[in-house]
Amino acid sequence: MLDQTLVDEYLRRIGATKPTSADIHALRHLQERQVLTVPFENLDYHLDEPIFMDERVLEKIVRKRRGGGCYEVNPALAFLLRSLGFTVDILPGRVYRPDGLGPLLGHLALRVQLDEPWLVDTGFGRNSRHPLPLNSREVQKDPHGDYQLVETDSGAVDVLLNGKPLYQLEQQPVRIEDFGPSLWWYRTAPDSSFLQALFCSVRTENGLVTLKGNQLTRVDGEERAKEVLPDDAAVLEAYKKYFGFGLDKLPREPVVEGGTTGVRTS
Repeated sequence: MLDQTLVDEYLRRIGATKPTSADIHALRHLQERQVLTVPFENLDYHLDEPIFMDERVLEKIVRKRRGGGCYEVNPALAFLLRSLGFTVDILPGRVYRPDGLGPLLGHLALRVQLDEPWLVDTGFGRNSRHPLPLNSREVQKDPHGDYQLVETDSGAVDVLLNGKPLYQLEQQPVRIEDFGPSLWWYRTAPDSSFLQALFCSVRTENGLVTLKGNQLTRVDGEERAKEVLPDDAAVLEAYKKYFGFGLDKLPREPVVEGGTTGVRTS
């Protein structure tokens, strides 16, 4: 459990109102506020900074106003939810890649148990804005698209966005510590998508802002604008303006043989 001071700091960080009860309305509000304020980013992978999945991640997410991948932002939210009275499980997933289904523990999502179980995910990049009822197999409308959960023969659940699979989620909960070897792989493997690409993105009410190296893309409804930032100072300023945090130095651009990664990040 987080102490009350840190809970209040977290709520201010994401611009959320403290709930009076642990119900679906509060859960919906908290997930939406996190999705709209906490970037999906991998900058520390290219800054040689440690990646934490335990309570130490809150220093980065809350006090430094940074973001992270699923191993960071979803555990951070789990700490907050538990401190507010929610029952939260950690669920492992396999990401669908262009060459097939990835390994188990390749993705970390949350299951929140209320009157029924809800899928909460703020760390995939294409995750829903609102919680999804895990027992539903119907198409679920969300500001980010049409999501559907489809049960597999093994009892796992495929999470689809607009008919295309994003990841497969196991129903048996695990511990945060179980993701340690997978985190090590993402930090060290040459074909890790987090090492082969540099990205920072955050959802807005009507779109998305993404910064990849010096390439800034802004989507607002049907409008899309792209620009190449002219120098390092402009890139640093973009992190402050669009994502709300400052950096002492820029992350190193990934060096990939042939000039292209050929890898799609989630």
